[in-house]
Amino acid sequence: MSNTPADRKYAKSHEWVFEAGDGVVAVGISDYAQDSLGDITYVQLPNVGDALAVGEVFGVVESVKAASDLYAPVSGEVVAVNDALDSTPENVNQDPYGEGWIMKLKLADAADLDGLLDADGYTAENS
Repeated sequence: MSNTPADRKYAKSHEWVFEAGDGVVAVGISDYAQDSLGDITYVQLPNVGDALAVGEVFGVVESVKAASDLYAPVSGEVVAVNDALDSTPENVNQDPYGEGWIMKLKLADAADLDGLLDADGYTAENS
């Protein structure tokens, strides 16, 4: 059974969003996604300053099983990336909601959050 914290919102494409305050959100992939991918070996990060639209590809996660595109769950400007994933991509497997965060975005439109699933909806979608 995957861990799906209730303090986040989820995209059907398996990215999570956590509101960090001041219009900034942290983004990562769900426990369900990391478990499905298996051991993650590489995470391609976006560039700070990139402007992303909802659904736009912003990176790739590679694992022993497959490579999977990452999709922006909300629109905004990338204000930080988790550079630690360059040397420790396994953090996405070990702590997908903590040390495995991928990027932080300054929201372009907070209404984008309304289009995401809550934890119960995401769990139902993947059961």
